[in-house]
Amino acid sequence: MIYMDAAATAPPRQEVLDTVSPLLTRDFGNPASHHEAGHQARRAANWARAQVAAQLGVHEEEIYFTSGGTEGANTAVIGGALGNPRGRVVVASAVEHPAVLEACRYLVEFHGFTLRLIDVDADGLVDLEHAAQLIDDDVAVVSVMAVNNEVGTIQPVAQVAALARAAGALMHTDAVQAAGWLDLAPLAAAVDALSISGHKIGALKGSGALYLSSKHRFVPLLHGGGQQSGLRSGTENPAAAAGIAVALQACAAQREQGLGEGYGRYLIEKITRGLDAKHPGSVRLTGSESQRIGGIVSFVFPKTAGETVLIELERKGVLCSSGSACAAGSTNPSPVLTAMGYQEQLAHTAVRLSFGRGIKENELSQVANAVIAAVGGLVKYTDSEL
Repeated sequence: MIYMDAAATAPPRQEVLDTVSPLLTRDFGNPASHHEAGHQARRAANWARAQVAAQLGVHEEEIYFTSGGTEGANTAVIGGALGNPRGRVVVASAVEHPAVLEACRYLVEFHGFTLRLIDVDADGLVDLEHAAQLIDDDVAVVSVMAVNNEVGTIQPVAQVAALARAAGALMHTDAVQAAGWLDLAPLAAAVDALSISGHKIGALKGSGALYLSSKHRFVPLLHGGGQQSGLRSGTENPAAAAGIAVALQACAAQREQGLGEGYGRYLIEKITRGLDAKHPGSVRLTGSESQRIGGIVSFVFPKTAGETVLIELERKGVLCSSGSACAAGSTNPSPVLTAMGYQEQLAHTAVRLSFGRGIKENELSQVANAVIAAVGGLVKYTDSEL
């Protein structure tokens, strides 16, 4: 089996496992305890915070450790909106992750906010002119993801952030899919809040990191012992925090080496050329051709039906998905693809191939050949039925 669903979750890195193991088995103290076991755990948490802050280019006191991307996004959007009394409007792109959109809808239902959605084009890029129309003096929070989790499109976060700043609104970006492929420091410099998830970059599930600018007030979602400066109560998890720190360092090292930069383009070219040569019109790339990360490649297959390509790929030893793991089991088409203008029937044929920088080139070649064979077989079957 070749695993091609890293956007859903990535395997833990060995260096992460080596780092967290002693923090779970030997140095397991509560960081708030006033004895040596607690002091050792506190040192590990402080080290992790310093490392994450360095990767983002922000102050250590602006880094908080969470249970993942969902908690981070909720804290930034809900906590930022409730802590910013200047307006009762939240703005998000139409292709945001449910962690952001449902947080916005919570504000609408329970706190009287209004939600405005920014349109996207056929590539999944936000419409900056429409964003400028929506972001005004009534807006408390703007949230636009750095990289779309289904099609891999890189969003113009800095430009949206400039609009938010000019209007006096707080800007958040969901950087969950960006963390493994982009330098997060420029992103953090442009926004007021940035959330990441540990398990997408080879750290532990149930771990996350959140940057919140000290220039803004955020209302905490969790109340209790006052840990993490009172913004995120609950016993801290030094092992999870250290895992994220190590994973971010590994991502930065791979990025500096240029590892995997051309892998996405290789997959796109081999699959589209292979299918277009034998079955013209049987494949369409989704997302921007140029403004995309290397680790997410998504297609729709006009001459197939439903999720038949996914089924065939698993039979051929390729594990992948149609899109967001959070929507698994839903019979509805992808909201991301429909927002991009895809018809429901075509959106149901989507296949997302996602991977980390450490994937081997021969594995990518096998995956491309499997996609070409799977779709080719289904197109022939469809044509014979007609």
